[in-house]
Amino acid sequence: MTEVLSVEVCEQLCDALPRAATVDAALGHIESARRALLGPGLLTVNLNATAPDDPPDEVQLQRLWSSDPQAYPVAGRKRKTLTRWTQHLLLRAEVFVGEGEAALAEVFDDHALIATLGLRAVVNVPLLEDGRCAATFNVLGTRARWTPQEIALVRLLALLATPWVLRARRDARASPPEPGSRPPPPSRKS
Repeated sequence: MTEVLSVEVCEQLCDALPRAATVDAALGHIESARRALLGPGLLTVNLNATAPDDPPDEVQLQRLWSSDPQAYPVAGRKRKTLTRWTQHLLLRAEVFVGEGEAALAEVFDDHALIATLGLRAVVNVPLLEDGRCAATFNVLGTRARWTPQEIALVRLLALLATPWVLRARRDARASPPEPGSRPPPPSRKS
């Protein structure tokens, strides 16, 4: 069995995470652990921002956090039609694993950008609230395939992120928009 966990990295994360004052700090600690344990890649967290009046065949996602804000800016929005990926991840709340360029091209509109970043595989983990997908924890890596241990590690990191992300989601819903402000228009890019 391949060893993925490092005691030192786990201890650092266990010491830092409870002391994090903000969701940004908490996700930064989780990203540091992800990078130390899995190597180069990308971590993003998207909130399920679908509203009751949105079309029934669409979901709306809003990026809450990104380890590469140049390529994937925070607060970016995107609409996704119902596909195998959206049904699997967002509606059935099941982990999605995509490996190889063809798999990424099938599910992501921005697969060309993903390829230019050298990323070749993804693990998307639904973050659940009351049994429903409230957000997604998305890890892309440079490897062509994930090992079962790596997938389990991504799922554990997602579990650690869940309370922070749900708190940020509740805070965003509780804060009324500033007068005259409008949310950014949704992007059709992934």
